[in-house]
Amino acid sequence: MLYRRLVPLGVAALVLSTPAVDAVAQEPFTIEQVLSSPFPTDLTAAPVGAAVAWVFNAQGLRNIWVAVGPDYAARRLTSYGEDDGQAIGGLTWTPDAASIVYVRGGGANRQGEYPNPWSLPEGVSQEMWIVDLAGGEPRLLTEGSSPTVAPTGDVVAFLRRGDIFVVPLEGGDAEPLIEARGSSGSLRWSPDGSQLAFTSSRGDHSFIGVYDRERDSIRWLDPSVDRDGAPVWSPDGRRIAFRRIPAVGAPLPFGPQRSAQPWSIRVAEVAGVTSREVWQADEGDGSVFRGVDARDQLLWGEGDRIVFPWEKDGWTHLYSVPVRGGEATLLTPGEFEVQHVALSPSRSRVIYSSNQGDIDRRHLWSVPVDGGRPTALTPGNGIEWSPAPTADGGALAFLRSDARGPARPAIMLEPGRPRDLAPETLPADFPADDLVEPQPVIFAAADGMPIHGQLFMPRGASTRDRRPAVLFFHGGSRRQMLLGWHYRGYYHNAYALNQYLASRGYVVLSVNYRSGIGYGMEFREALNYGATGASEFNDVLGGGLYLRSLREVDPDKIGLWGGSYGGYLTALGLARASDLFAAGVDLHGVHDWNVVIRNFVPSYDPETRLDAARLAFESSPMASINTWRSPVLLIHGDDDRNVPFSETVDLVAALRKQGVEFEQLVFPDEVHGFATHARWLQAYRAAAEFFDKHLSGSR
Repeated sequence: MLYRRLVPLGVAALVLSTPAVDAVAQEPFTIEQVLSSPFPTDLTAAPVGAAVAWVFNAQGLRNIWVAVGPDYAARRLTSYGEDDGQAIGGLTWTPDAASIVYVRGGGANRQGEYPNPWSLPEGVSQEMWIVDLAGGEPRLLTEGSSPTVAPTGDVVAFLRRGDIFVVPLEGGDAEPLIEARGSSGSLRWSPDGSQLAFTSSRGDHSFIGVYDRERDSIRWLDPSVDRDGAPVWSPDGRRIAFRRIPAVGAPLPFGPQRSAQPWSIRVAEVAGVTSREVWQADEGDGSVFRGVDARDQLLWGEGDRIVFPWEKDGWTHLYSVPVRGGEATLLTPGEFEVQHVALSPSRSRVIYSSNQGDIDRRHLWSVPVDGGRPTALTPGNGIEWSPAPTADGGALAFLRSDARGPARPAIMLEPGRPRDLAPETLPADFPADDLVEPQPVIFAAADGMPIHGQLFMPRGASTRDRRPAVLFFHGGSRRQMLLGWHYRGYYHNAYALNQYLASRGYVVLSVNYRSGIGYGMEFREALNYGATGASEFNDVLGGGLYLRSLREVDPDKIGLWGGSYGGYLTALGLARASDLFAAGVDLHGVHDWNVVIRNFVPSYDPETRLDAARLAFESSPMASINTWRSPVLLIHGDDDRNVPFSETVDLVAALRKQGVEFEQLVFPDEVHGFATHARWLQAYRAAAEFFDKHLSGSR
């Protein structure tokens, strides 16, 4: 693959003298148009026959769609008609593929509050519904989430406030099934529907339980002090494989996680009380469990082989091991990452997405569970993910995009000949032809580390003039921006804003900074990242200097933007390098690590970890507030469950004291990844106008 240029730090610091452009170009499309495509999620194949279903979020209108073979003509199954911010997900087919159970509404926070972004006085809840493929209105089943329909087709097991309930599929009152201590999850019915496996998380340890419907009893599988999880049934229903992560020696949940006490795979006879270890990770780097995007982290394949992810060589790969034990077989060799994984209906092959040979994209591959040469299923310049093979083995459904074509579902009946499902849902005025093709670039961070990015060069840009420029930082940080529309809705939207800014004349550089995914464990678990030293600031600085070196860029008009972790790096860049960055847009960013760490590690107490707390604060934008001079736009919803709203409250107080110009856009009752399309539009309009005001010279 050709990259635009690799710029050493000394070269990146050079500023060439050419005239500047004082105003951005008139955009050929609106922000409404570039955000208008429906975004697909929750693609799932029926358990029998030839049918797939997914959720479309069309400008805030979320609905379930289906396509049934042999022609796979897509049709909408539900008719929700408002941008109400109520998520739809958890699609679960009934055993006969005649109906779909789904969840409507987001999960509760620690205070038991459900997301209610429009502040509806009557409130909202998280509910399970069922809709028939034959048509008709959906029926409300009960309040709850994580539905799993019993193979017997009579009841749905689900979660409500950490407990396991069941409700009749035909309707009726929900009843508690298991009221065990701790918080339950990972509900998995046995193949005959007579037993239900689940995890019971109890703080510093977790168990695998099996509930027997006939005996109305629970059996705990080889309980220990460790963290057991990811249960998967054998096809005959007699055994369960599960993952065990040692509680002792586990790394901190923030900072580099390269090694710990090795995790293992165990298999238990359901009728017994013990388990046996069939495989254990090697000690050292790669001993920490690293999951993939899949319903099950362990896959019980043909020939009694367990397929699992492992980072033995520093890359997330798939391996398989016989259930009887033995050496693990590497299924996906090479310097690339495996991400989305599914098992074929015959259990003989694994279908997965990876960036093999195309580091900034995703393609689908297939490999036998006992090893062999992987087969490329979707070569080319697209991006493909979420494989869903149909139960009859006749088709492969998946989601895909490319540089100009947004995310959409597709079906492949013959190798190499996919076609889009529901292409008519793309609005007629979607500006595909007006989008630019982002180019892969590699530039040097301030400490010399090579950093990947995607460069959006405006049409008509030349070295005869200078344009404003913007750096973009994704969130996560376990993310990777790609050379096209992203597979996650949050970053699908971010890609749209980067395209919109490019259409207005901005040079945009999307930065895949260290601690992100896609480039191996050494890059993801970079030394001193985040709260342990903010080493990613080297990438922020290197990105700014790279833009400054481009002859198309006005060196005095470079901004930066990002959300969540990207908001953190935006604020860090403004706080530490206002001489380089003229303005920034910070969406729900992290400003003091000691506050945010407690949000996802409640046991973290800075008072008892003084050295770690001191370093965490020094790694935060608040520690450099005295050198912050550039203006900033702060955007935040006050029901954010990821980054506390207090992060923006406290930053505003500090900026006021410092006399720094700022603007604020606050969304009452909105969550982290804005649940309403209207808020995305409002936020992105405000961001573009802010950059126009402070970078373009047009006002």
